[in-house]
Amino acid sequence: MSLRREKITAAILAGGKGRRMGGQDKGLLELDGKPLVAILIDSLRRQGVDIVINANRNREQYAQFGYPVIADRLEDYQGPLAGFASVLHAVDSGFVLTLPCDGPLIADDYVERFIDCQAKSGAPLCVAFDGERLQPVHALIDTALRDDLDRFLDVGERKIDRWYANYDFARADFADCKQMFRNINTPADRRALQSGRLKTDIPILGFSAWSGTGKTTLLRQLIPALAARDLRVSVIKHAHHHFDLDVPGKDSYELRKAGAAQTVICTATRMAQITEFDSPADEPGLEQIINGLDTGRIDLVLVEGYKTIEFPKIELHRAEIGKPCLYPEDDSVIALACDTPPADDIDIPVLDINDVAAIADFICNDFYPPRKT
Repeated sequence: MSLRREKITAAILAGGKGRRMGGQDKGLLELDGKPLVAILIDSLRRQGVDIVINANRNREQYAQFGYPVIADRLEDYQGPLAGFASVLHAVDSGFVLTLPCDGPLIADDYVERFIDCQAKSGAPLCVAFDGERLQPVHALIDTALRDDLDRFLDVGERKIDRWYANYDFARADFADCKQMFRNINTPADRRALQSGRLKTDIPILGFSAWSGTGKTTLLRQLIPALAARDLRVSVIKHAHHHFDLDVPGKDSYELRKAGAAQTVICTATRMAQITEFDSPADEPGLEQIINGLDTGRIDLVLVEGYKTIEFPKIELHRAEIGKPCLYPEDDSVIALACDTPPADDIDIPVLDINDVAAIADFICNDFYPPRKT
């Protein structure tokens, strides 16, 4: 008899220190404009299992995704097994399915493969196998093993493979999707995963800068300058705070507040759609937003924000902000618009941030139409 999905709780493991990421909380790092934990939640939710998050930092932020957050019972970041043990004790399901927060390329049938493996083997422990070696943080574990794992940890053991060696575990076959085990352990890993992932049919140009540099001010001046050059633009702005475009008292506002998941307002001259998200995990990525645009009506998409995603950007820099330039660490920056030219020669064009016409000329002459690579 096959294991039913309602008997499984998937545990996203986000309890590490992120040492190789400079101490950043990896589950909250963004890929294509979405936190890694949100990418995994999206996939697991489609696969029909309950979800919990194992986290030791930023627990309030993780809780905003709408799922239980479970901290390690052991202090001082004792590794994945400590996360396993804490989740095994916290859930009521028969099995826990584990996966690391820094592996966003999860297979669409991740859950099904483990169900099949357990059904065929009857084993209380199934571990992912990529065709060459085990991937031990990806595992299906019978919660009845919780006490044995506690005893293992109590004597100071922390190695996953040493605990697995105590059992006749089964191997869940993932040999045909080795890419699933690509983890984001370093900034270079994240850049490599992002490179080439943003696929759209329309040119995209971002504006990247530290807060206070004046991205929106420049865009407000640049849009009419581009329109004067017969370039139709769409603008996407990413915000890290709540906003409301509607006005209390208006019919559309009242309908939305009554519980409409989507509200569309349409007139002969303008249309707007407002979508309510149940949790931060529902926020679409940049590629999804762009592909939802009516691209037949525009020539170019300008993007403010999403600076961690790899697509062409102009960096804006003002010396008075007192922040370092971003371009040395971001290969996607194609030009630098600044008020004080860099002291050394650089291999990208340098523009005057206060010369809107010059920036518009650069976009029209050097960027649009898209350069052949």
